[in-house]
Amino acid sequence: MMGSSHIWKPTLYDEKLGFVSEYGKGVVELLEPQQGERILDLGCGTGDLSHDIAKSGAYVLGMDYSPHMIEQASSKYPELDFRIGNAEQFTLDQPVNAVFSNAALHWVKNAPNVVTSVWNVLVPGGRFVAEFGGKGNCDTIVKSIYKVLEEYGIDAEERNPWYFPSIGEYSSLLEQQGFRVTYAAHFDRPTLLQDGENGLTHWLSGLAADEFFKDITEADKETMFAKIAHHAQASLFTDGNWYADYKRLRIVAIK
Repeated sequence: MMGSSHIWKPTLYDEKLGFVSEYGKGVVELLEPQQGERILDLGCGTGDLSHDIAKSGAYVLGMDYSPHMIEQASSKYPELDFRIGNAEQFTLDQPVNAVFSNAALHWVKNAPNVVTSVWNVLVPGGRFVAEFGGKGNCDTIVKSIYKVLEEYGIDAEERNPWYFPSIGEYSSLLEQQGFRVTYAAHFDRPTLLQDGENGLTHWLSGLAADEFFKDITEADKETMFAKIAHHAQASLFTDGNWYADYKRLRIVAIK
């Protein structure tokens, strides 16, 4: 992913958080990659969607802030071009026809810098197609995390790594840069977490532990995860499975 201090675990990501790439396939359809285009996959993770985009005959460059993710992506898809980069500040040797991003930009708090970097690498008429967490994303989980950390005297807001904007907020950023926003949607996507009753634990371990629970012992972390699950259970646990209360923002903008 992009520009955060999060320590990504590629195997956990692929095995227990595979729904991230699966849902991203709809965003690839929105991108409509064409043969011969140059496309940047910003926050490419372990490369699954870069691979899907490349099937169109486009040249794909995958970029991610995590060396571990880039290493895994390069191992899985050695024929593709992957490199380490920070979404808040990046340049390319050649401009691209499109910048694509799925489930990455909510990890980058300096959104104006992202938008400027994307603008700078696009050809005139190029498109920016992205999906990421929108306003209210994972609200029940986030509120449960805040409640439990408060019990331990920890300021959760200070540790929160995420940026979940509204349509108006993000569209305004894009328009201020000069983009024309041609499509914007903010929608609910309840998401089944893999591995039954362990689903929320995997989610917290893979996506929240490094920031919210840094400097906390494994034993305390286990206790805290159980308390978070207790708070969230009534809303998010059904028939033996956890469902994350995702709210996604999907955007298409033209330079």
